[in-house]
Amino acid sequence: MSFVPNGLARAAVRFKPAAFVGTFVALAMAAFIVSACGILLETGLRASVPPVRYADAPVVAAADQKSHYETGSGEDRSDNGAPVTDRARLADSLVAKAASAPGARTAVADVTFPVKQGNKELTAHGWGSTAFTGEKLSAGRAPGTGDVVLAGTGARVGERVTLTTADGPRDFRVSGVSGGSEGAPTAWFTDSEAVQLSGHPGRVDAIAVLPKDGVTDATLKSQVAKALGDKAEVHTGDDRGGAEDPGLTEAEELLTGLGGSFGGIAAMVAVFTAAATVALSVGQRAREFALLRAIGTTPRQIRRTVATETLLVAPLAGALGCLPGIALASWWFGQLKDRDAVPEAVDLSVSFIPMAAAVGTAVLTALLAGMMAARRPARIKPGQALSEASVERLRPGWVRTPLGVAAAVGGVVLSGVAANTSGDDAANAALGVVMLFMLAVALLGPLVARACAGLFGLPLRGAGASASLAAANSRSNARRMASAITPIVLAMAFASTLVFMHTSENKVAENQQRDGITADHIVASPTGFDASTVREATGPGGGSAVGLLKTSVLLPMGSGGDRYLQSASTQAVTGTAANLAKVQDLNVESGRIDLGKGKVALDANLAGNAHLKVGDRVELRLPDGTKTRPEVVATYERGLGLSQVTLGGAEMKRHVTSAFDTEIWAKGSSAATLKQLASQGTVLERDDYTTAQSKDRAVQAWANTTMAAVLGGFAAVAAANTLVMTVLDRRRELGTLRLIGSTRRQVLRMVRWEALLVTCAGVVIGTAIALATLVPMMKGLTGEGPYIPPLLYAAFAGSAVVLGLVATAVPARAALGSST
Repeated sequence: MSFVPNGLARAAVRFKPAAFVGTFVALAMAAFIVSACGILLETGLRASVPPVRYADAPVVAAADQKSHYETGSGEDRSDNGAPVTDRARLADSLVAKAASAPGARTAVADVTFPVKQGNKELTAHGWGSTAFTGEKLSAGRAPGTGDVVLAGTGARVGERVTLTTADGPRDFRVSGVSGGSEGAPTAWFTDSEAVQLSGHPGRVDAIAVLPKDGVTDATLKSQVAKALGDKAEVHTGDDRGGAEDPGLTEAEELLTGLGGSFGGIAAMVAVFTAAATVALSVGQRAREFALLRAIGTTPRQIRRTVATETLLVAPLAGALGCLPGIALASWWFGQLKDRDAVPEAVDLSVSFIPMAAAVGTAVLTALLAGMMAARRPARIKPGQALSEASVERLRPGWVRTPLGVAAAVGGVVLSGVAANTSGDDAANAALGVVMLFMLAVALLGPLVARACAGLFGLPLRGAGASASLAAANSRSNARRMASAITPIVLAMAFASTLVFMHTSENKVAENQQRDGITADHIVASPTGFDASTVREATGPGGGSAVGLLKTSVLLPMGSGGDRYLQSASTQAVTGTAANLAKVQDLNVESGRIDLGKGKVALDANLAGNAHLKVGDRVELRLPDGTKTRPEVVATYERGLGLSQVTLGGAEMKRHVTSAFDTEIWAKGSSAATLKQLASQGTVLERDDYTTAQSKDRAVQAWANTTMAAVLGGFAAVAAANTLVMTVLDRRRELGTLRLIGSTRRQVLRMVRWEALLVTCAGVVIGTAIALATLVPMMKGLTGEGPYIPPLLYAAFAGSAVVLGLVATAVPARAALGSST
């Protein structure tokens, strides 16, 4: 008798496979989401790039590429830092310390920075770096003071060339040529001159340490680390690639964020939806379990049967779900590479760990959901089993209902909190709002469905017999209706929140750009402009021009122990505040723009989130991680469309790799001046610049759109799967309607009305949750309400309706065909 449940389970799966198809699909989709996010998370944790420039430098010392921000103390101490936005550098005094380490033959300071020869950009280094990179002279000699060695420029030994550096144009004598004329344009100076010309005097990018004969890499690393202490990080092996490409740190943060944060939300939604589908499948077999109880099957045997069915279906579903999960992760990773968010040399990590986690999640989800759903049919008295199975239980659950009410109250309270905060605090609180309301809908599903059936069913009562019957069916089968509404709510709520968050920000940014750009022309150049070009852009005709270096800084956000560093878009201005006011209308809210040393102006929303006002000092982290505490001299309202931080360019240019201005904004310049500028870059009219910036924001919004597509697509498949399951389970009901005289057309019309009722209810509830999330979020982020494009919203809602109609019509026709 102990083997009877196993036999029942195998027989059920073997002879009634259709009953388990919906469960199989839901579990496979859950594994699909979990495996894809798990692969991205693992890739972020294991990300590395092989060294190229440092391939022959066995030990490399570099600065920590993360700006740390510690909060709390003792056990509550945490680091809420962030990757630096450019490159952190080392003091050049550490070169001698590294060279003095036992086992070190020499230590070479390495710097990399751009210089310009006309409109051509060259990559510049110190000649000492050739000790580990291997470049050789093809003619001439190594550089001395005032000399340069060139490659890829066609220059000849003895020529004099003008190179523009961070300090302006200078003449150099070509002392040598390397690599012929076919290599990448490169310039080498003496080591000391390279450090000065880089624009970061006293700072170097990294230190390459070469060993004495017989000294192993591990031994040398240990000795160099001891010599440098906590002033630098020492790397060997593939870790050298991270020192060479500081973008790896940001890529690691991005991948772990996608795989961890978004993956956690996506996995929770997937598991929750799969569990609901499993519970629906078990609940649909209540009559079968009731019959088993009536003939003497024990509660333990019922539970064991459900568990065995789970173990027969879930592992295979999880394993098959991992295959498209790998494909999704590969596509997603490739898209990130195409957008330069991940270094090209980073490879996708695919191991058994995410797959095992996905399969294990599918099995545990199915097992727990099945056991919970089978709890009541297993423990009910045999005499009551058949009568209980024939009519849906109307009494609300004593556990689900209080939890659902608590979740709804929590969502309302958190929505109020989000409405009274600003910036990222509002965004973080709003994400909690959507999760709490979704949990409330799931837990209170039958009550919500009954309310929707009563409300939406009112107009159906006067729309004919089929519509009236659909309304009555929905009221009497609220649990079945709830199982269909929930995934539609999921799809609408998450997709709308993620997509309309971007459309709202984009709309505000476009409006701010349109109102804030007062320049006649904007000139952009990928190689940048030096200070002399900016001065010349003013021209003799009394025009105004400023140069802008577009970059990012880090500043503390939040409050109390929840403070953290966040990146903010920044413009460093070459020129006067008066000229800036002529080409940009930042709409100053308080204070006055001052571009002097130690002064900064902030976007008003950014300042509010950082709890700053005019006269306060803000702890900025410049692009290389350097700490500074400028005074806030002004706040303005158009930071989202222009730049969130505005300060003088002289101080900023010492802390970026390329000190050239990326744009020149001009007003009133003469035709001759514009012609000269056009020879050095692309001249854009005001509308053209706004369009270009909109395209950049569209690229940045790709991640949000992709997440919305993943979550919305998953929820849509789950909704279709649930609707098909519920319709196919009604074969007996639909057949009975045909037997009592209803025509096939009337029955199908009833099913369509039910589908409309379910999808409309799901769309309305999902929209309400999205609005409850977006309104406080956008008030905090932009100071304005959300912008929802009517056509885009209509596409979302229309897709949900079409999905519901198709997912019910097809199985209904099949069910009617089998019942005739």
